[in-house]
Amino acid sequence: MATTSAEYIQHHLQNLTFGKLPAGYERADGSIVNEATWTMARTGTEAADMGFMALHLDTLGWAVFMGLIFIGLFRYVATRATVDTPGRLQNFVEIIVEFVQGIVKDTFHGRNPLIAPLALTIFVWVFLMNSLKWIPVDYIPGLGMALGLDYFKIVPTTDPNATFGISIAVFALIIYYSIKIKGVGGFTKELTLTPFNHWALIPFNLFLEVLGLLTKPLSLALRLFGNMYAGEVVFILIALLPFYVQWALNVPWAIFHILVIPLQAFIFMVLTVVYLSAAHEDH
Repeated sequence: MATTSAEYIQHHLQNLTFGKLPAGYERADGSIVNEATWTMARTGTEAADMGFMALHLDTLGWAVFMGLIFIGLFRYVATRATVDTPGRLQNFVEIIVEFVQGIVKDTFHGRNPLIAPLALTIFVWVFLMNSLKWIPVDYIPGLGMALGLDYFKIVPTTDPNATFGISIAVFALIIYYSIKIKGVGGFTKELTLTPFNHWALIPFNLFLEVLGLLTKPLSLALRLFGNMYAGEVVFILIALLPFYVQWALNVPWAIFHILVIPLQAFIFMVLTVVYLSAAHEDH
């Protein structure tokens, strides 16, 4: 249980981590791990010591849960869609689909049946994960504590592992379609002879193009993570204030996030479509 403001902030920003502790490791309670063991981290230090292969169970759980809500909701509407008397839910889903379809038509200049469904999935899924930020910061961690969980973050996009996971998948599609559309030779030529079409400047071109290529997943992941994480920190700081002050600040900040949450999902989707459109351009 947090006893100071610093401990409260650290607690709310720590993920529920499952990982492997090495043999001989001394845990926070003074016990010694006799042999390498997969277990739940009890402190932030233990979570860090578990290394790269540790899993953030709360991030994975909430991300999958939001994905299932998206699939279930859209499948429910699709199987009950009617032309004669569409309901409010069907109209709402159709508005989202038409909105994304319009963005793809205006932004994507190639031919690929995957792009529109991908854009729709990214927009709705990221929006649903971001929208968990509207739940007051103490509710879910408090429920987790009642269930015996030391840590329990709720917003997956405040975890860089989640945002980088999505952006790396998009990056893999960029590389795949760059090679598929342009061929290995064409893609290599693009990397080595752009922007300066001269053999002597190939190293410089390669440096610029590879750097530009690598910044795409970085910009996608860090933009989403940075905005969501900063917003979460502000909500946590507001929660530290007296109750009568919290409402005066929490409500305006939550209203502000009514714009930020869909905006970040929209930006992630648009940049994904733009990057994939560039990958389909064969010069």
